[in-house]
Amino acid sequence: MSDIKRVGVVGCGLMGAGIAEVCARADVPVTVVERDAEAARAGRLRIGRSLDRAAAHGRLNAARREAAGALITVVDELDALHDHDVVIEAVAGDEDLKVDVFARLDTVVTGERTILATNTSSILVIRLAAATSRPDRVVGVHFFNPVPVLRLVELVPSLLTSPATAARAERFVTATLGKEVVRTRDKAGFFVNALLVPYLLAAIRMVESGSASVEDVDRGMVLGCAHPLGPLVLTDLIGLDTTRAIAESMYAEFREPQYSPPPLLSRMVEAGLLGRKSGRGFHTYDEAASRQAPAPA
Repeated sequence: MSDIKRVGVVGCGLMGAGIAEVCARADVPVTVVERDAEAARAGRLRIGRSLDRAAAHGRLNAARREAAGALITVVDELDALHDHDVVIEAVAGDEDLKVDVFARLDTVVTGERTILATNTSSILVIRLAAATSRPDRVVGVHFFNPVPVLRLVELVPSLLTSPATAARAERFVTATLGKEVVRTRDKAGFFVNALLVPYLLAAIRMVESGSASVEDVDRGMVLGCAHPLGPLVLTDLIGLDTTRAIAESMYAEFREPQYSPPPLLSRMVEAGLLGRKSGRGFHTYDEAASRQAPAPA
């Protein structure tokens, strides 16, 4: 079993809330930090709604739902994480923001063995580790959304991550949280997004060029290739802004044309058409659907 008994999470958006939930459902106390009191209240509501949905669908009984909820504390002070065994950063996918979080955690966290983990889907782990005085204890732990449902986690050691840190993180993810781990090198996009994102961008380019309609691209991949979702529905679920950010990170590192965000994707992001979370992307969603539907990432 893992020796990690208390978890901290920085950020309570879809990913942070999902990570907090799976920790609590594994009977691990978790403290979530948001930027201010209003964001903390919104985070509590997001986690509570997710636990309620799990109970309503029979994935948790009433007692387990209440027990999990009681293990989660949402606050607006980073100092609250000073003595936790692992702290998982899950803020928005902006490199400068993440670097700032790690620099602040380096001054706040006092535990000599505390793991500082990032849930980034594309930013190099070594860049975040370099913001700390303990790069050997920084590791990528990339969950997939919806975190309570999807079992995969990419474990991403940097060049400076110690084998002991990577092993402790893997034991926690597998033995405590019950997830499946794949190890990947510290490069932009890791390997799941390195495979997925060019496919999504190719679908966007097909629509952009007029080769096929949004509906036909999605129907073609569902009915012709047995994919559970079409690529443009999936892009809407991930979020067009998230998709563009991952693509930009991969293009900046590799300069391969297939990683370059298509102009249509950039224009839609600039217009606020972000997919389900904004109610409109390549498809249009009603308010309830965009509020409730979790997004893979």
